[in-house]
Amino acid sequence: MQNILQVIKSKYQAQFPTSSTPPEFLIFFNDLPTNDFNTLFTSLPKQLNYFPAAVPGSFHGRLFPESSVHLVHAACAMHWLSKMPEELVDGNSPAWNKGRVHYTNAVEGVGRAYAKQFAEDMERFLSARAVEIVSGGMIVIIMAGVPHGMPYIQLPAGLMYDCMGSILMEMATQGLVSEDQVDGFNLPLYAASPEEMSDLVERNGEFSIEKMELTNPASWLKGPVDIRDWVIHMRAVLEKLFTTHFGSEIIDEFFERLVKSLSAISNQIESSYREGIQLLAVLKRK
Repeated sequence: MQNILQVIKSKYQAQFPTSSTPPEFLIFFNDLPTNDFNTLFTSLPKQLNYFPAAVPGSFHGRLFPESSVHLVHAACAMHWLSKMPEELVDGNSPAWNKGRVHYTNAVEGVGRAYAKQFAEDMERFLSARAVEIVSGGMIVIIMAGVPHGMPYIQLPAGLMYDCMGSILMEMATQGLVSEDQVDGFNLPLYAASPEEMSDLVERNGEFSIEKMELTNPASWLKGPVDIRDWVIHMRAVLEKLFTTHFGSEIIDEFFERLVKSLSAISNQIESSYREGIQLLAVLKRK
């Protein structure tokens, strides 16, 4: 938010160089109600150049009054689905995702089910923001992305998710978890291509596309991936999902096995595609 405000202030000063009263800013931080907003506020700098507030709730629905917001920044959030498609855990469905935890390397029906849910979620998100954002207001989205037509297994995250499914099935054969538990668990994460996202925005019809491109989220990373650090990072993001479904007893063992499995394919991870795996979308309210 500091960076965004600095850009807005610089633009304001360029357009109104004689103004002695810069605009004031009210920043709303949004997350689910279970988020620890107290930790958020205590971590903010003591000297703020904006007024902070919290708005708990799902961004897939309405959060603000009509025409009350000028800029929405969705940071690493839109790739989270609002829910998992029921057909993924239906043994009679062609989208049954048996033995896997993601659409990576899964049968075609699984990927279609994920894509359908993502499309429904984006429609709800855009429709809600269309009511809340003023005409000419902006949405900036940064989320997981993938080049059009590229199998997700060719990306580092896809390799990790594939390993996760294999590890859980191995643990099921050893009696540490049940196979039914594995079949009933799926990661609610979806990476869209620019073409897919553009189609959804155009279908909604409330926003024009100012920018839609894939970027490298770690252009600074020149050396090999530190597997253990990578797993620690992903554990911080995903642990709650795993403990809720499988319990906390197997978590340490699971992530330690994940380090070993990924280390065994480190050459494959190093050669996987990671130049354009972050989707940047800039939208303007019509």
